[in-house]
Amino acid sequence: MMKEMVLNENSSDTKERNFISINSPVDEDEGSIEDVSSWAGVDQKHIVGAEFVKELFDADFDADVDYAAVRRKIDTWLLPVLCITYMLQFLDKLSLNYASAYNLKEDLHLKGNQYGDIAAIFNAGYMVGTIPGNWLIQRVPVAKFTGCTLLVWSILLVAHIGAKNYSDMMALRFLLGVMEATISPSNMMMCGMFYDKQEQPFRMCTFLSMNGIATMVGALLSYGLGHCTNSSLAPWKLIFLVIGLINFAWALVFLYLAPDSPTNARFLSHEEKLKVINRVSKNQMGIKDTKFKFSQALEAQKDLNSWILALIGLGCGVINGGTSNFISSLIKGFGFSGLNATVLQLPTGAIEFVCVFTAGMVAITTKKNVRTILLFVLCIPTLAGLIGIHLIPLEHKWALVGCCWLLYIIGGPVIMCWILINVTVAGSSKVSTVKILWFLCYTGGNICGSKIMYPNEAPKYISGMKGLISSYAGMMFLSIVYYVMMYYRNKTRDKKYGKLTPEDVKEGVINGFKDLTDFENKYFRYSY
Repeated sequence: MMKEMVLNENSSDTKERNFISINSPVDEDEGSIEDVSSWAGVDQKHIVGAEFVKELFDADFDADVDYAAVRRKIDTWLLPVLCITYMLQFLDKLSLNYASAYNLKEDLHLKGNQYGDIAAIFNAGYMVGTIPGNWLIQRVPVAKFTGCTLLVWSILLVAHIGAKNYSDMMALRFLLGVMEATISPSNMMMCGMFYDKQEQPFRMCTFLSMNGIATMVGALLSYGLGHCTNSSLAPWKLIFLVIGLINFAWALVFLYLAPDSPTNARFLSHEEKLKVINRVSKNQMGIKDTKFKFSQALEAQKDLNSWILALIGLGCGVINGGTSNFISSLIKGFGFSGLNATVLQLPTGAIEFVCVFTAGMVAITTKKNVRTILLFVLCIPTLAGLIGIHLIPLEHKWALVGCCWLLYIIGGPVIMCWILINVTVAGSSKVSTVKILWFLCYTGGNICGSKIMYPNEAPKYISGMKGLISSYAGMMFLSIVYYVMMYYRNKTRDKKYGKLTPEDVKEGVINGFKDLTDFENKYFRYSY
C-alpha cells in the first residue's frame, strides 16, 4: 500500500530527515504530538492536492518510476518562468541605482540624503506589503495573484517618467515596494509545490542567480540608453520606461504560463501530477493549506529557528540596502564617469550568477547537511570586499572596484535562508509567518543599510562600510549557532523516538497533508 512513499535508504532525503527538540515551545511528550495513521484527519476542503494523495493510496503504479522525465518537464516549463520573473523584479530594484548615474538627482533637485530616502522608501513599501501579501498568497491562487502584481508594478515603473520632484518619486517607490513584496515568497511557494527538499536548493539558487543576469542586463541596457542624448526623455527616464514595458509584456506571459499548483499545471498529465505530488509529499509539508491557523503563527513566533533566520535576514537586508542602491555612487566616487560606472557593474552580475549557481550545485550534489555551512562560506568573499573598500587607499581605484564586484555575492546567503525556511519549517500558516518575519527583518535591514550611507562620507562611506562589516560578522556567528542548534534538535529527537522506518515515513507524509507543523509531526526530519 503506497509503496512509492518509501524513500530509498541511500538517498540524501533519508539521511537528512532529522528532527527538533530543543527550544521548542511544544511539550514533546508522546501525547502532545499528533500520531495518527488514518486519512480522517485531513481537511480536504483547504488542503491543495489532498485528493491526489488519497488517490495515490490506491494507485497500481510506482510513482517513482521514470520520474526524471517528469522533473525535466517541470524544469522546462516552470523553472524558466520563475527565473525570468525573478530577473525582471531585480532589474526593477536596480533601476534606481542605474538611473542615479544619469542626472536623476539633479533633475529631481534632490538635496542632502534625499536620494537615500528614495532608496529606503521602497523597502518601507516592501515591509508594508509583506504581511498582507504573504497572507494572500496562502489564501488565493498564487500564480494568478503574482501575475496581477506584475502588471501593477510594471505600470508603476513606467509612471516614474512623470516624476518631477522628490515627493513624486517617494510615492512611486513606496507603491512599487508594496507590489513587489510578494514576488520572492510566491516564487518560494511555487518551488516548494513542485520540488522535493533535495531538488529545491538547486532550483532556488538557479532563479536567484538571475539577480546576476539582471545586473549585467541592467548595466548594458543603461549604458546603451545613456547614449540616447537626443531623445525627448532624459536617459534616466528611458531606463524606467523600457524596464517597465518589458515587465508589462512578461506579466501577460506569466499569467498564461504559470500554474497555481501541480494539480492545475497544464503541461502535466494526470499521471504526472500524481507523480509530482507523491514526490513533494515526502517533504512532509503537504502542498498548500488555504486556511490560516493562528496557533501555527504563534508557534512560529516561539520557535528560535524563526528568529535566528530572521536575524540573518536582517543582516542580509542591511548589506543589500547599502550596496544595491549605492554601487554606482561608490564606483563614480573612485574616479569613473557615470557611463563607465554602469559598465563596470557587469562583473558584479557575473560573479553573483556563478557563485549562487555553484552553491546550488553543491547543495544538490552533496548528501550531507551543508546548507548552513554554505551560508557561512558565502559570507566570506563579500566580507573581504567590504574590508578592502574600508582599508584600500583611493589611489588604487581598480582594487576598490574589484572589492565592489564581490559585494553582490549577498544573493548567496539570502537564498540559503530561503532554502532553510522551505525545508525546516512545516505547517502552511507557520511557514507564512516565518516568511513574514524574515522579510520584515530583511526589508528593515534594507532601510537601515540605505540610511547609513551618509553623503558627506562619500566616496568610501566609512560608517556604512563599518555597518555592513558588522552585519556580515553577525550573520556568520548566527549561522554557527543555527547549525549547532539543528544538530542537537535532530539528535535529541532521534534519541527519543528512534530512527525513522519506512512506515514512519508514510505516516509523516499523511501528517504533512494534515498541515501539522514540524513540532507536531514527530516523523518530520530537518535538512539544514
